[in-house]
Amino acid sequence: MAETTLVIAGRHYPIRCRDGEEAHLGHLATLIEDKARVAQQNTPGLTEVRTLLFAALFLADELNDLKREVAGRQTRLPLDGDDEPSARAIEALAGRIEKLRDRLAARTANA
Repeated sequence: MAETTLVIAGRHYPIRCRDGEEAHLGHLATLIEDKARVAQQNTPGLTEVRTLLFAALFLADELNDLKREVAGRQTRLPLDGDDEPSARAIEALAGRIEKLRDRLAARTANA
C-alpha cells in the first residue's frame, strides 16, 4: 500500500492508495485543484467546503457533458463489423468515466 499527499484548495490530504496509483491520483487532484481555483476566483470568500462543492459540481458538469457526447456517438455508430471495436472502446471509456466519478464522489464524501 502506497501513501501520497494530494494538495487541493491549498490543503494537504494524505491518502493511501495502491502501489503505482500515486501519479494518477496526483493528476486527479490537479483537475480538482484547477476547478477549486476557478471557484475561488469567481466567488471570493468561499469556505473550504463550498469551494470543494463547486469544484465537484464543475467536474460533474463536465462529466455529464462527456457522457452525453459519448451516448450520442454510440447511437450514431452503426454496429457492423468494422465499427464494433469503436463502439466497444467508447463503452469502455464511458465505464471508466463512471468509475472515476464514483471514486471522486466517495473521496469527497470521506473528506
